[in-house]
Amino acid sequence: MTPQRVTLITLGVADLAAAKAFYARLGWQEHGQNDGVAFYQMHGAVLALFGRDDLAKDQGRSAGDLGTGAVTLAQNFATVAEVDAAFAAAIAAGGRALKTPQKVFWGGYSGYWADLDGHVWELAMNPFWPLAKDGSLTLPDAV
Repeated sequence: MTPQRVTLITLGVADLAAAKAFYARLGWQEHGQNDGVAFYQMHGAVLALFGRDDLAKDQGRSAGDLGTGAVTLAQNFATVAEVDAAFAAAIAAGGRALKTPQKVFWGGYSGYWADLDGHVWELAMNPFWPLAKDGSLTLPDAV
């Protein structure tokens, strides 16, 4: 049986150099130098940026079949102020604001922005899901 885990998230991008520059403006540091792909080490997983055409070819599909925006990548923060700061940094780096962070119906605080290729990121503070000191998240027994 496959364990419940994700070890690598790959985002298809129209312009790899522009996407790398955007994530660098967010403070993300590329792991090594690789032709045609950029890797970013995260907590126990890796984010990759890969050209859309190359990703489609690797998957055996056309680039038009890939789509974007139906998946949300999320970063949880310990405080409202951290959410606001991360949102401001994303917009300053060239991200597109989708929903300004605000109090939400479930009792938390969240907002959304999109990167250069329309990949959607949620920034949230969930008072019911405390973060570990390293920022990692383990769901509490009752969700």
